[in-house]
Amino acid sequence: SIYIYIHYIYIYIHTHELTHIYDPHMSSFASSSVAARSVLVQNKVASSGKRNQSKRVSATTQISASMAHKQRKMDIAEAKKLLDKTKTFIFDCDGVIWKGDSLIDGVPETIDMLKSMGKQLFFITNNSTKSRAGYLKKFTSLGLNITAENIFSSSFAAAAYLESIKFDGKVYVVGETGIGEELDLLGIKWSGCEADKGKEVTLSEGLYMDHDKDVSAVIVGFDRHFNYHKIQQATLCIRENPGCLFIATNTDAVTHLTSAQEWAGNGSMVGCIKGSTQQEPIVVGKPSSFMLDYIAEKYSIPKDEICMVGDRLDTDILFGKDGGLSTLLVLSGVTTEDRLLSPKNDIVPDFYTNQLSDLLEAK
Repeated sequence: SIYIYIHYIYIYIHTHELTHIYDPHMSSFASSSVAARSVLVQNKVASSGKRNQSKRVSATTQISASMAHKQRKMDIAEAKKLLDKTKTFIFDCDGVIWKGDSLIDGVPETIDMLKSMGKQLFFITNNSTKSRAGYLKKFTSLGLNITAENIFSSSFAAAAYLESIKFDGKVYVVGETGIGEELDLLGIKWSGCEADKGKEVTLSEGLYMDHDKDVSAVIVGFDRHFNYHKIQQATLCIRENPGCLFIATNTDAVTHLTSAQEWAGNGSMVGCIKGSTQQEPIVVGKPSSFMLDYIAEKYSIPKDEICMVGDRLDTDILFGKDGGLSTLLVLSGVTTEDRLLSPKNDIVPDFYTNQLSDLLEAK
């Protein structure tokens, strides 16, 4: 039995080393261009990891089964310790701060408490439909006093990534206004987006769709007006324009468009383009480390002083754990307690609780 136990430990370490390419406790990268290169490496590794996933199921199930009973809800004493050691909190938005356009109970009071304690707060969302300025309007409309500098959306991340690699070409955008607004701020030329909203493709004998030969990057973000014209344009640019980059703001399976239910996320749009091009995208949103490295470098924040608070295991919590952060899962969004404690789950947060306002009890 001791041999089997050691064997499983070996398998666990071996199968997880793919997700830790660099030192997860590194305080920052030397430059944003290094952070950009890390995105490329991680995406190549992620692709490799998927091919080997089926070989790891048995070992992962054994390990995660032993992990499940170790997970517990955060009590008041643990909450106080977390507040004492954490200088910076990074929050996901959908499912943590709000659901759709509805603020989650106790959020304003919790944010005010953390500010009064001198904590630095950042808000990171994978939703690319708005720019940072657009999200600032949403925070303000919900009565939250947040500055644009504290907001990081995947639309911003896509533009920042292009800036970090000194991109000087043209972009075709599958997505909504947020991506275009962020590209405009950097002076990057682009097409698509709202301009291709409602365009229909009527197939006929010999139909040929032309595409922009000047496009050297395609960004795919969440798009409520996704259509076949956009799929074909993105596909042609990626497949036929030499060196054209395929960038995904995120690959979330579902999202909170309303507080009533979950809706298909950007993973469905990215999946279409992956299928037609047979290429893996460069992902700049969570769980990619790009936004974390950008924040840690820009504000000189040691990563071991940061706590990531989110509602998703495969994006928020994985983002935090891979980055060497403390992690707190809240059950106010996508993840249920049953899913968290399931033997099939191998992503384990440091703590979990019902919702963000539970931190108020530790004041």
